[in-house]
Order: sequence, then C-alpha cells, then structure tokens
Amino acid sequence: MSTTHLKGGPRTAGRPRSAARDRAGRPSAALALPGILFFVFFAVAPMVLAFYLSFTQWNGLGDPRPVGLANWRKLLNDDRLTQSLTVTVALTVVSWVFQTVISLLLGVWAAGRQRNRAVLSAIFFTPFLLSSTAISLLFYALLDPNFGIIHADTLGTTSGAFLAIVFVGGWQFIPFHTLIYQGGARQIPEVLYQAAAIDGAGRLRQFFSITLPQLRNTATTSGVLMVVGSLTYFETVLILTQGGPGTDTAILPYLMYQAGFKSYDFGYASAVASFLVIAATALSLLMVRLSGFGAMRSTREGM
Repeated sequence: MSTTHLKGGPRTAGRPRSAARDRAGRPSAALALPGILFFVFFAVAPMVLAFYLSFTQWNGLGDPRPVGLANWRKLLNDDRLTQSLTVTVALTVVSWVFQTVISLLLGVWAAGRQRNRAVLSAIFFTPFLLSSTAISLLFYALLDPNFGIIHADTLGTTSGAFLAIVFVGGWQFIPFHTLIYQGGARQIPEVLYQAAAIDGAGRLRQFFSITLPQLRNTATTSGVLMVVGSLTYFETVLILTQGGPGTDTAILPYLMYQAGFKSYDFGYASAVASFLVIAATALSLLMVRLSGFGAMRSTREGM
C-alpha cells in the first residue's frame, strides 16, 4: 500500500499544480470578447447581409425582392466581369511584386544597426498614416497634364493609368509592409550570421542563404495582406482614373460601385461584393496552403 501511495500520491497531487502552472500568465478568454463582437458586427454581419442581398432585387428603397440566382447568372454572363477580373488580377500581381521587393529590402535595411535608423523609419512610415482619398487627390493633382509635375496625359493612357494606380498604392502601403519585414528580420538569430561570417560568407550570400529563408513566414503574411488589399482597391481607381481610359482600369470593386451607386442595382452589386469575398478568401487560403504557413514552426527552434 505504501508503494501504491508513493506512486499515486505525487502523481495525483501533481495534477493541480501542473494545471495551475499551465494557467499561470494566460489571459482570460473574456478579454477577446470586445474584439470578437467588433468583428462580428462590422465584418461578419455586413458580409452575411451582402450575401443575402445578392439573391434579391433592390434599388435602395423599399423591401428587397427575392430573385433567386438571377444576379449570379447575370454576373457570370456579364462581359464586364471578364475584363474587370483580368485587370484586377494584373493589378494584384504587379502590386505584389512591386511592394514585396521594395518593402523586403527596406525592412531588412531598417532592421540593422545604422545611425538614425529609428528616425528615418518613423518618417518613412508617414504615408501609411494618410487616408487613401487624400493620397489619391494629391497624386491626381501632381499628375495633372496642365498643372502637374509631369506635362503629359499620364492618366489618359492605359499603361500610364495602370502604373499610376500601382505606384500610388505602393507609395502608401510599402511602409506598412516594410515594418512587417523589419520586425521579422529582427527576430533572426544573430548567431546564424556570425557562423556564416566565420565560414566566409559575404553579405549577399548571407541575405540569400539566411535572411530570405528565415523571412518565409513573414513574406506569406505580408503577401496575403497585399493580395487582399489589391483586390479591394477602390478610392485610388475612383479618384485617379474612374475606371478609365474607357474601362481599362475598371477593377471589380469599381464594377460593384457602378452597379450599386450609379445604376442603383444593389442586388447585383452585392453579388459582385460576395464574389470578391469568396475570391479573396480562396486565394488567401491557397497562398497559406502552398507556402506551408499553416504548419509552420518557429524559425528559432533548436536555437
């Protein structure tokens, strides 16, 4: 009995202490309630409402009238959808490449030990604090062919308008992604660079062999945010090009705006919005799956 007591006693007594240690320092789940409520009321509820309206006909007045799949059939047979989808995909890909390359290099640089780094990083972050509307109005004035800094009709050509949208979006959001890469680069163990230096690796070799692999998960996070952000561009297109010249920059959000606030067909506009949500979600999940982000392990494991 004494043997049983010795074996069972500490094990039984150890369980409460182990559970107490597990709970120590862990915040209460109730602290997440405000964030959950905010997300439900301002994200989930509007998406559910838009999905419901996509099966109705509604001009903004009176009660919505159910029409079944009419709006979705109209969307799939709309020639504007193919063009808008093509422009949206092109804008997303080019914006991702443009913002990723610059923000990655700037983020790695800002994570260094150079003088005045904090001051320069703070100044560089300023554009992200401005609204997209204010930035678009600023660049619309700068690109004016008569009074702007470039005496050419940049926004009047397809390539010029497209590149202007890419540049203005990058000018605003590159600082945010630079901050993400800066934080990721600072988490890379210094011992890896020290070992590489002992082996004779230069800075370029260290960047491609250590920095880039260690920032894989950071790049996935930044990439998902870039893709979702590019799919929801609106103010920049509305103010700079209004979908022009012609319909060459009429992306999906602008098509939704035209259907809802120009044609007052909120049912069809809701179908476009629901299609955008589904596409953005599917693309984000695909990126996470292909990158292995969902099964990632700490880059500091084993250090």
